[in-house]
Amino acid sequence: MTKEKENRFSALLAILPEKPGCYQYFDEKGTIIYVGKAKNLKKRVGSYFNKEHDNNKTRVLVKHIADIKYVVVDTEEDALLLENNLIKQFRPRYNVLLKDDKTYPSIVIKNEYFPRVFQTRNIVRDGSIYFGPYPSVFTAKVMLQLLKELYPIRTCKYPLTPESIAQGRYKICLEYHIKRCLGPCEGLQSTENYNRNIAEIKEILKGNIATVSKILYDEMQQLASELKFEEAQKMKERYLAIENYRSKSTVVTPSLHNIDVFSFDENERSAFINYLHIGNGAIVQAYTFEYKKRLDESKEELLGLGIIEMRMRFKSSAREIIVPFLPDTELMEQYTFTIPQKGDKRKLLDLSLQNVRQFKVDRLKQAEKLNPEQRTTRILSTIQKDLHMHELPMHIECFDNSNIQGTNPVAACVVFKKAKPSKKDYRHFHIKTVEGPDDFASMIEVVTRRYTRLVEENEPLPQLIIIDGGKGQLNAATEVLRSLNLLGKITIVGLAKRLEEIFFPGDSIPLVLDKNSETLKVIQQLRDEAHRFGITFHRSLRSKKQTVSELDDIKGIGDKTKVLLLKQYKSVKRIREASLGELEKLIGSAKARILTEGLGSKERN
Repeated sequence: MTKEKENRFSALLAILPEKPGCYQYFDEKGTIIYVGKAKNLKKRVGSYFNKEHDNNKTRVLVKHIADIKYVVVDTEEDALLLENNLIKQFRPRYNVLLKDDKTYPSIVIKNEYFPRVFQTRNIVRDGSIYFGPYPSVFTAKVMLQLLKELYPIRTCKYPLTPESIAQGRYKICLEYHIKRCLGPCEGLQSTENYNRNIAEIKEILKGNIATVSKILYDEMQQLASELKFEEAQKMKERYLAIENYRSKSTVVTPSLHNIDVFSFDENERSAFINYLHIGNGAIVQAYTFEYKKRLDESKEELLGLGIIEMRMRFKSSAREIIVPFLPDTELMEQYTFTIPQKGDKRKLLDLSLQNVRQFKVDRLKQAEKLNPEQRTTRILSTIQKDLHMHELPMHIECFDNSNIQGTNPVAACVVFKKAKPSKKDYRHFHIKTVEGPDDFASMIEVVTRRYTRLVEENEPLPQLIIIDGGKGQLNAATEVLRSLNLLGKITIVGLAKRLEEIFFPGDSIPLVLDKNSETLKVIQQLRDEAHRFGITFHRSLRSKKQTVSELDDIKGIGDKTKVLLLKQYKSVKRIREASLGELEKLIGSAKARILTEGLGSKERN
């Protein structure tokens, strides 16, 4: 692999999302050579490039990879189903292809007078309703068996009609006698009663299975209490299979056919459009691209351009187009545009939206990797906007008080420049004028000392000050800035710890930012860093006080000599009991005399 190619893949791997999905490898000609699924796209794709492979086929595959694309989905099962569809659609060179080319099983409710419910691999568009596909035959069979035990539905293949039933063409079978069917073939069950069961079955197959799960769980517990452990284990297997089962796959919806799906996102410079094509109950095309904005184009106009371009590129003949909003395009009169609010079509639109947003994030990460200053400017601009500041907060300072157990009251000031810690500018303070634990008075002293000095020495002032505390401490610091005539020049806020609320001077209503907000994350980082710096300083003071001994007051006995003496004698009492000759051998005659005289004077005192 060339250095250029290695660098390109390293940059791509760095921005891959840690989400489930399908990845596609392309060769130099743009042909798909491999399709794979992943529970975690970043880890799975990265494993191809971060280690040596023993398998020769894998080494050859990696050698031929020229580009990587991926589709994000919600679950690992969705990734499995999408992988199956893509392999069958594109038949990549390095994928193992099934000889029988079977599809995944579905459950069908046939469009009949008394509908049958059974497992199938063939989708026939005759008005029947299909659910699935299921990631395994076992899951489909468990679901069918459960439905048969819960509802007495027919299993025969008789072509039941009102006329044939009235003529008495069919007779009840064993299923009726063992109470697994109510005999609709002889008119012993009405269509209303039968269809009521079918309606409930549809709800279960749609995923509304909480009631079913409870029935299974209760039966499992009942069997266990009766010491019927084998039966209880079988029931447990069914219960777990149903709990893990997702009857409505986001990726594949058999009732939808030949449909285009488009989604849209944008930022100040670009528009991003994702395109999915649904054909034969599967996603057969997935593509996301970017438009660079030139003029003041509206989102409706940009989406319209994207729809025309994608349909021409992939030669789509779909009559229905799913969109998040109506585009500005001439196709409006020729095709059906749908803005779904719920159901299967809404799930497909949500999947498309998920992919276009991920693409937007990835592009932003790529740009910021190439130009780190761009990321810094974006973060600072976000802080400026969220906190209603007049200028970018290039210089931020945060204060925190530390007086654990009321001893050694100290304070810390940490400094961030360009959203990064500037440790050489960190400062800690001994509280000098405050007796006892008084956070408000301590904050007044520290802020006064800090900014009085900066003003006197004509040092640059911060654009933003963060006070670790609620309204009380914020008000104390605000009064100091007002007295120094700095209040209008510097933005100051307080961060309350309980709910991470941000308070402004004179405003009783706090600002609550989203927990994923970059502004909140930077403020939290400042707060945590100030707390760490203050606690570290406080601990060092306590540690020094605990190591004070009588030797500290004897002039001429330095730290190294003290360490030597304590290492040898373990305590001052034993040093005092040692003879002058022993001490002279250890630390020399001059220091020995100074030591004995010093300890002697202390004893007299």
